Amino acid sequence: MIVDSQIHLWTAETPERPWIPGGQARAHLPEPLTYQKYLPLMAEAGVDRAIIVPPTWPLEENEHGLEAASRHPDRFAIMGRFAIERPQSRDLLPTWKSQKGMLGVRLAFNHEKTRWIVDGKADWFWPVAEEHDIPVMLFAPDAPEAIGPIARDHPNLRLIIDHMGLATRGPEFKRVRERIALIAPLAKYPNVAVKLSAIPGFSDEPYPFRDMTPHLRRIFEAFGPRRCFWGTDLTHQHGKFPYRQYVTHFTEELDFLSEQDKRWIMGDAILDFLGWR
Repeated sequence: MIVDSQIHLWTAETPERPWIPGGQARAHLPEPLTYQKYLPLMAEAGVDRAIIVPPTWPLEENEHGLEAASRHPDRFAIMGRFAIERPQSRDLLPTWKSQKGMLGVRLAFNHEKTRWIVDGKADWFWPVAEEHDIPVMLFAPDAPEAIGPIARDHPNLRLIIDHMGLATRGPEFKRVRERIALIAPLAKYPNVAVKLSAIPGFSDEPYPFRDMTPHLRRIFEAFGPRRCFWGTDLTHQHGKFPYRQYVTHFTEELDFLSEQDKRWIMGDAILDFLGWR
C-alpha cells in the first residue's frame, strides 16, 4: 500500500469560486491539478492512495477534496483547511471528522499567517483539537521552535510536521542540516510524526538526491518507521521530476531502510496514525 501523504489538488478560479488576492502568483502550476487529472498519474506512478491537502490560494476551502474523497473513498482522504482566525470556526471542530473522507486539519503558518503560531492567534485551537481527537498536519517553516511546546502541552494531540520541518522558501531554504537538528529532537514526543516529503526540492543533486540521504536517515533514526510518512508535495516541484521517481527514491535507493521499514513509511504508518481504514 503506497500512500502519498501530501498532494495539492484544486480547480480553476471562477466567479463562484474566487481565489485569494494574488492567488495566481502562488499557484504551483499554470493549470489546476484536479482529482480527475491526478487519478491517472497515481496509476502510472503506482500510488494506491493519497491524502489531499487543499492549497492556500483558492477560497473554496475543502470542497474539491471532499468531492474527491466522496467519489473515490478507496483512493482519497483529506486533511482540510481550517480558518483559525474566524470566531465561528470553533463550532466546526466537534463534527469536523463527520465529513466523509475528512481525517483532520492541515494548518499552514506561512505568507500572511507566518506569526500566528507564536503570537497567540492559534492558542485556542490546540486544546480544542486535542479534545475532539483531530490530527493536525503542521507547516510552520519560520517557527519550528513552536512545535515542541505544543506537543508537550497537548500530549493527546496528534501532530504531523510537514516536509521534515524544512523551509520551502525564504532565508531558511536549503539550510537543511540546521533545520533537521531542530526537528529530530521532537521525536521525544510520541504524539509527533513527520512527513518525509518534497525531498527533490531541497536537493542540489539529480535523482536519487544523494545529498538528502543523511538527513532522511537522521529523521528516520529519530522517529522510527511508524512515525515517518512518505509524501511528495508533487506540484510544488512544478513537474520537474516524474511522479514515479518519488516512489522509487524510497523503495529502491535508500539502503538504510529494510523492507519492513518501507512498508511502514510508504503507507502503513500514516494509515495507522490517522486511522484511515
